[in-house]
Amino acid sequence: MNVADPVKRVLVGRKLSSAQLGETLLPKRIALPVFASDALSSVAYAPDEILLTLSLAGMAGFAFSWQIAVAVAVVMLVVVLSYRQTVHAYPSGGGDYEVATVNVGPTAGLVVASALLVDYVLTVAVSVSSGVQNAKAMIPMIAGHEGLIAAVVILLLMAMNLRGVRESGTLFAIPTYGFMIGVLGMTAWGLTRIFALGEPLQAPTARFEVVGDPFYSQLTGFALIALLARAFSSGCAALTGVEAISNGVPAFKEPKSGNAATTLALLGGIALSMLGGIIVLANLTGAKMIDEHGGSYFTLNGQRVEGGHDTTMGQLAATVFNTFTPGFYFVITMTMIILILAANTAFNGFPVLSSILARDGYLPRMLYTRGDRLAYSNGIMLLAGAAITLVLVFNASVTALIQLYVVGVFVSFTVSQFGMMRHWNRHLRTETDARARAVMQRSRAINAIGLTCTGTVLIIVLASKLIYGAYLAIIAMAVLFVLMRAIRAHYDNVATEVALDPTEARTLPSRVRAVILVSGVNKPTLRAVNFARASRANSIEAVMVGINEDETRQMRAEWEAQDVGIPLKVIASPFREVVGPFLNYVSGIRSGNPRDVVCVYVPELIVGHWWERILHNQTGLFLKARLNLMPGVMVTAVPYMLRSSKHAVARAQRNSTAAWRKAGRGRVHSGTHIDD
Repeated sequence: MNVADPVKRVLVGRKLSSAQLGETLLPKRIALPVFASDALSSVAYAPDEILLTLSLAGMAGFAFSWQIAVAVAVVMLVVVLSYRQTVHAYPSGGGDYEVATVNVGPTAGLVVASALLVDYVLTVAVSVSSGVQNAKAMIPMIAGHEGLIAAVVILLLMAMNLRGVRESGTLFAIPTYGFMIGVLGMTAWGLTRIFALGEPLQAPTARFEVVGDPFYSQLTGFALIALLARAFSSGCAALTGVEAISNGVPAFKEPKSGNAATTLALLGGIALSMLGGIIVLANLTGAKMIDEHGGSYFTLNGQRVEGGHDTTMGQLAATVFNTFTPGFYFVITMTMIILILAANTAFNGFPVLSSILARDGYLPRMLYTRGDRLAYSNGIMLLAGAAITLVLVFNASVTALIQLYVVGVFVSFTVSQFGMMRHWNRHLRTETDARARAVMQRSRAINAIGLTCTGTVLIIVLASKLIYGAYLAIIAMAVLFVLMRAIRAHYDNVATEVALDPTEARTLPSRVRAVILVSGVNKPTLRAVNFARASRANSIEAVMVGINEDETRQMRAEWEAQDVGIPLKVIASPFREVVGPFLNYVSGIRSGNPRDVVCVYVPELIVGHWWERILHNQTGLFLKARLNLMPGVMVTAVPYMLRSSKHAVARAQRNSTAAWRKAGRGRVHSGTHIDD
């Protein structure tokens, strides 16, 4: 245990053994907020994006809001149904990446992986930035420090997720369910007041007129198509996060596929209900939004009204709960929290996908293994680092970041649906059972509809968002794609290079020359001498680098007095270097025979305190690092334990005992004795 371990245990929690993995699996009630918070939170800003875009056409544009919402809802329904097929067919957690790799090819799989990784990073950046921007209305002092505040929030989310999926999910479940209750309750109460009680609810912006951009104001021809396409692509932000469940199937309790499919259905039903309810209420209460940067603005009695106004959610909460203030604050607070917690979906999807890519050799292998709490800790920290970089560069500006959003997820949607169609076609060629074939044909039809919808949306998104910043996301995907191909090529080359050669593997060194580094006539040096003798090398020599003539003369005398039995060779160092002259000497005694080996023995002090490591072994560390780069040279560190090392030994024994106890509890729990 090092000095950081106690702090780590406080922040992250006690270690969990691999046998305890089952304890971290999620029931549906926890899996829903864990994997669906992104898709559910988009309900808070997708209506805003639709209304903002339609405002460019003035008052006439808002007439299309419900049609756009219906189109988005249809696409979401199709995507949810399509991914229900995916979680049953590919329950290993690879999701879109596995579907594309198996059915289309490794290149397609890598395209999907690149798109998803970029989208996960953007999910964290956009969600946290949106939450910070909403919080600014309640905490004005945040203004000017949005990027820094967002970075701190991301660090807190990272810390929570390092504690494990189940713990973070349990904590985040309360505000997620609170958001659902708030939005659905607001919708139900608003519709009740309007239709059952006959109250004429009017949003704060209902009395304003909207003047739009002259280019869109006629709403005919190309202008109409362009406007509706932009509004639709912006509203499709509501679909982000749907794919996360297909990547997280291994985190579900058994039956994994069945629970994941049920969670997907719950996600679809709740998200569609909330999105539809908000759009209906917005139309009934006359809620409007304007895009001041795009050219639309409010007027009242023909006079322009300066300044922005609340989000759609804020307007509706203020209108519906105008007689019940706690209801207003509850909805706004839950909305603010869910926008931040939406990033948690990415913190569960990104590390799992990174682990699978690392297993396949496309990312560093350090991302493959689980951490102390059975979470993919390295992937979690990598995601946090990338998202923090984005929010600092863009100063947590949602307007700037949102333009990069959505492209990646629809790339993965489209390729995945195409892959699922090929999956069903392949199985239908060999399946003879009529009932099974009917199920496969129905699934193929669902995925065919999904391919058509997501492909169409992808084209619309690219056409409407490319010049507004989406090209940056595409560049990031391309860079990541090339990088992952390069990593895979490196691992393949290394595997080829280190593969066993049957002849070479059985070839022994023809001659071994032992060289002992002498820095003093003491116990560590004599221990190294004895170990070198025991190894029975063909020749043994002790070598020291002479820096000071008096010290060298004294050391020679002490060496001869000890009668070690091995002559001491002194290398002159007029420039007072140790590493360089010693390396030159070792290089000089290497023979031209590739089977000859020089084995260098380096005495090393074993200390018990972290600060002692700074005071000892520094020359040895430099030497070993350089010697390891010399062909035909092997390095052996000969340890000598100082008195203080007893502290390190005691810590190691405690850690070992604790590990055995944990392992024993796991085995006893499974019905096996610890002594087995």
